[in-house]
Amino acid sequence: MTRPLVLHPDRLFPADPGTRAIARALYAGVKDLPIVSPHGHTDPSWFACDEPFTDPASLLIVPDHYVFRMLYSQGVALESLGVPSVDGSPVEQDPRKIWNIFAKHYHLFRGTPSRMWLDWVFAEVFGLNVLLDETTADHYYEVIDAALKTDAFRPRALFERFNIEAIATTEGPLDPLAHHRAIRESDWDGRVVTAYRPDPVVDPETPGFAEKVAKFGAMAGEDVSTYAGYLAAHRFHRARFREAGATSTDHGHPSALTADLSNEDCEALYRRVLSSASKQDAELFRAQLLTEMAGMSVEDGMVMQLHPAVHRSHNKAVLDRFGRDKGGDIPMPGEFVQALKPLLDRHGNDPRLTLILFTLDEDVYSRELAPLAGHYPSLRLGPPWWFHDSPEGMRRFRERATETGGFYNTVGFNDDTRAFLSIPARHDVARRMDCAWLAQLVAEHRLPEDEAHEVARALAYDLVKAAYKL
Repeated sequence: MTRPLVLHPDRLFPADPGTRAIARALYAGVKDLPIVSPHGHTDPSWFACDEPFTDPASLLIVPDHYVFRMLYSQGVALESLGVPSVDGSPVEQDPRKIWNIFAKHYHLFRGTPSRMWLDWVFAEVFGLNVLLDETTADHYYEVIDAALKTDAFRPRALFERFNIEAIATTEGPLDPLAHHRAIRESDWDGRVVTAYRPDPVVDPETPGFAEKVAKFGAMAGEDVSTYAGYLAAHRFHRARFREAGATSTDHGHPSALTADLSNEDCEALYRRVLSSASKQDAELFRAQLLTEMAGMSVEDGMVMQLHPAVHRSHNKAVLDRFGRDKGGDIPMPGEFVQALKPLLDRHGNDPRLTLILFTLDEDVYSRELAPLAGHYPSLRLGPPWWFHDSPEGMRRFRERATETGGFYNTVGFNDDTRAFLSIPARHDVARRMDCAWLAQLVAEHRLPEDEAHEVARALAYDLVKAAYKL
C-alpha cells in the first residue's frame, strides 16, 4: 500500500501548545519574505541559458552529494547512481534506473534534513501526495519528468516561483564569467551574481598550482613571478568579479590560521611555494593570503567568508575514481582565537571589513566564535553550515552563540547548496527553527513578543542583505 506524503503545518514547532502558538504567529510574519541566497554553488549556466532540466535523476540525484553519500554509506555504488568518473570509465546512464535505486533506498533518509528538503520539493514543487518508495518510483519519475518538460519548470521560472530576490553562485579565479555576462545582457531581470573563490591560486597544495598562478597572471596582464605582481593580479580579478555583480569572496582553507609577514618574508615564501612547497610553507602561505584578502576587502568593500576545518575528499579511492566533492568531506576540530589574531591585529577594528566565519566544529561556538564576533566590529557569524544545516544544528547554534554574540552579529541564513530546488525548503526550515527558538524566549519572558517579530524578520531577510551588501 502507498503511504501519503504530508507536510505537517506545525513541523519543527514546539510541542507545548502555548509556545507553538507563538511560533506560528512569528512564522506567519516571515514565511513569505523573499529569499536572499548569498552563497551557494548553483550553476550560472542554468539562468544564462534557461534550458529545461533533462530528467529527474540528473537534477535531484547525480549532482547532490548529500544524497549519494548516504546511499554510498549503505553499499550503493556511485557508478550505479550515474556519478561521472574522472577517467571517463562507464557509469550508469539510464536516469530511470538511477531513480529506481534512489527510491528503493529512500528509507535511509528518515530523520535527516535531506528527507525534509526532498519531501518539500516533491510535495510543494511537483504536487506529489504519496511517499516515495520502490512501489511509487515510476509514478514519481513520470510526474517529475513530465513537469520538467514544461516552461514552468525552466530555471528562470522556478527562480521567480521560489520568490528569490538574489542568488550568488561561486566561481574560481580563472573562470571567464561568461554565463554571468550572458545573464546581465539578457532581457531577464533576475539577480544572479558571482562570488570570488581564489583557492586554486592561493593553496599551494592544489594540483598544478604554479601553472594556475601563471594563467591567473596572464589573464590579469601582471608579472606573477613577484609577490607584488601576484597581489596585483588578485586585485585585477577581484575587480573583474565585482563587474559581474560579486559582493563577496570565499575561502575554503583547511584552518583559520592567518599571518602578517614582512614584505621580504612574503617574497621569499612566494618563491618557495611556486617551486616546491612544504606542508608548513603551504599553510603559512594560505595564512598570509587570508590577511592579504582582508586588506583588499577593506579597499574594495567585498565581504569575506571563511569556511575552514574540513578534511576534503577523505576517501582516497572515491577521490581517485570520481574526483572532488563526492561526499567524502569530514569535519575537523577548529581553532580561531589564536589563528585569527594576526589578521585581527591588522584589520579587526576596521568597520569597513566584514569577515563572516563558518565552522564545522560546534564546540567553538560559545568558547571562541561568539566571543570574537561579540567584540570585533569586523566579525560576523555565518549560520550552521554543511553537516549542521539541520534543525538540531540550528538549535544548537542559537543556544550557544546568542548569549554572547547576540542575534545581530549573525548574518541570517544561507543555503550553500548545489541543489537548486531545495533552496526554498532549506530557507523554510531555517525560518521555522528561528521562530521556534524565539517563541521559547517569549514563552520564558526573556523577549517581548513584538521584539521577537522584529528579530524573526531580521534573521530571515534583513541581516543577510546587510551583511552581504545585497
